[in-house]
Amino acid sequence: MRIERRKKKGSGGEALRGFKNYFTDFGSAVKNGDLGTKASLLVMGAGFLARKQIIKGILVTLVELMYFLAFALYSVPYLSKFGTLGTVKMEQSFDPITMQQTTNDYDNSFLILIHSMISLFLLVVFVMYYIHNMKAVYEVQKNAQAGKHVNSFREDLRDMLGKKFHVTLLTLPSIGVVMMNILPILVLVAIAFTNYDQSHMPPASLFTWVGFENFKALFSSGGMTITFGYAFGKVLSWTLIWAVFATFTNFIGGILLAVLINSKGVKFPKMWRSLFVVAIAVPQFVTLILVRNFFRDDGIVNTLCANAGITDFLKNIGLLGANMNYIPFLTSKGWANVMIILINIWVGVPYQMLIATGVLMNAPLDQVESARIDGASSSQVFWKITIPYILVVQGPALITDFVRNINNFNVIYLLTQDVYTTTDQMLANSNAKEVDLLVTWLFRLTNEYYNYKMASVIGIIVFIICVVFTLVSYSRLMAGGREEDYQI
Repeated sequence: MRIERRKKKGSGGEALRGFKNYFTDFGSAVKNGDLGTKASLLVMGAGFLARKQIIKGILVTLVELMYFLAFALYSVPYLSKFGTLGTVKMEQSFDPITMQQTTNDYDNSFLILIHSMISLFLLVVFVMYYIHNMKAVYEVQKNAQAGKHVNSFREDLRDMLGKKFHVTLLTLPSIGVVMMNILPILVLVAIAFTNYDQSHMPPASLFTWVGFENFKALFSSGGMTITFGYAFGKVLSWTLIWAVFATFTNFIGGILLAVLINSKGVKFPKMWRSLFVVAIAVPQFVTLILVRNFFRDDGIVNTLCANAGITDFLKNIGLLGANMNYIPFLTSKGWANVMIILINIWVGVPYQMLIATGVLMNAPLDQVESARIDGASSSQVFWKITIPYILVVQGPALITDFVRNINNFNVIYLLTQDVYTTTDQMLANSNAKEVDLLVTWLFRLTNEYYNYKMASVIGIIVFIICVVFTLVSYSRLMAGGREEDYQI
């Protein structure tokens, strides 16, 4: 039977109230706490020591002392230079006494930036822990005043291995997420506001803060911006076109192929399915490089087309220049864009075919049979029942595929690297090509031209595009409620 739709409270409002209560509870602890609790403002373990929780009080105080010691010895030297990112350049001189080159005590802007971001992050973590500790001390005070049992350190430790074991298990993964995801993103954002490029490469040179100059260069054109605004518009347009075509051609192609293979009139469906899966078995790295070589100007495909008269035919109808003896599959704008999409269909459709096959095995047969009894044709059943059902089931995956295609580095880079050369001088000035996605442009800026500042700005733009699209798509998908039509 159909499950009734339930109204959900806005999670955004609850999050805002929780954030407000977090600081309100801290204020209550400071205002209403007794002498022991208020002493925790200076010595964080004082409130626990006042309640005879000796071990917990000592440990909390040691954490506080260790942080302040680390802040003084580690954070202060870097944070003191964070505003300028260093002022002393590296200089080498010959020491006639030791007969060796000596280097001065120079500043490294990149190390200053990284360690300063880590220091600021640790400061935020400590402040949150400080607030949490005050609330915990105040909670112990209230329990003691109410005559309730106050846990000993051994009982707290037992809880961490018992009813709060999920917190213990999530601690290490959370630290890993912070170290591997959050901190690099913060450094990426910070670099976008500097002039870190090939002319300002540490340790030989210093870079410094430039505010929003890089963002202005990306969203404008001409003058000193080196046409980055022009290139950004071109690359962004192709990125969105590519993401739409790459997502929906594979999605529709995979469904049609799965329906065709699973049709009753098709013989040997397992064999046909296995043949398409072969494309998945070969690593993409190998497949795409081979395909790139096949479609080169002097590749085997052009040889076959010339021998078959296809090249001359395309000349006669005006699709090729009179002096061209090959088809520029991957070397000319337009041709390359279309070929990339077509090759991606060949690479990606088998994945979608397998997914669609699994989804179709659980299709609502009762609705299909009812539609057939009512006189619906096969095409009507497909478009009115099968496709809506697949969209409901694969909706989140479809959104993920779109975001993945925005960042689909392999297909674009492996098919065009060392093959495609831009003829647009304005794009070339910004180290971009007509076939670049934002992510491949970003990669080229960092690994080939060391323009980290603009690469960081582009990285932020890619992140914003993906986040906005994901949030909007998921909110609309969940608001539709169509999944209830297929639940029992």
